[in-house]
Amino acid sequence: MRILLVEDTVDVADAIVAHLLRLGHTVDWEANGRKAANMVIDPHYDLIILDVMLPEMDGYALLKRVRGVPLKTQVLMLTACAEIEERVNALDAGADDYLVKPFDFRELEARIRVLLRRGTGDSTNLLKCANVVLDRKNRTVKVDDVPLELTRREITLLEILISHPGRIFGKDELIDKLFTIDDTPSANSVEQYIARLRKKLSQASCEIRTLRGLGYQVVLQ
Repeated sequence: MRILLVEDTVDVADAIVAHLLRLGHTVDWEANGRKAANMVIDPHYDLIILDVMLPEMDGYALLKRVRGVPLKTQVLMLTACAEIEERVNALDAGADDYLVKPFDFRELEARIRVLLRRGTGDSTNLLKCANVVLDRKNRTVKVDDVPLELTRREITLLEILISHPGRIFGKDELIDKLFTIDDTPSANSVEQYIARLRKKLSQASCEIRTLRGLGYQVVLQ
């Protein structure tokens, strides 16, 4: 999924970004609070990870912007302060979860999975569509219990599509979900990923349908 990380400690940010990329997420990173002010209200992000202490504009001010739109984007706050009062303030201000530094990446992963499930209304890490099962924890896909070899971005694309069966996703929306602000994708990039994914799902009981001029949707065969 598309994640925005706002964190000014470079080594911490680098580690988080690298970890999330390995899990298959699309990640944008900004270190300056004021520069992130317009990024946090971009509706294409599924999750925002906000540090509390940031240059020029702190995490609480950014959180206020998110909730003032309002957006359904999930927000996870990061802070070095373990005081109960700090956590209560963050949750009362509209944060969906709160994680104290230093943290174990396994806990960060688990909290992200919970928030993304909450955002899509799912109760488990398993996304199912007909005989296709996507495990969001292990980033694996099976068709009739047979593992498929998919790339990181193919898994992300499949996750987007089967999270909302029947919904039509336009090319521009998929570009926003699949690529970071530093990438230079084109509409052809989406078409190529769709074609490769469709071929690998040849044994599935659902299919990716192209609606000319509109986009793509997953439907049962």
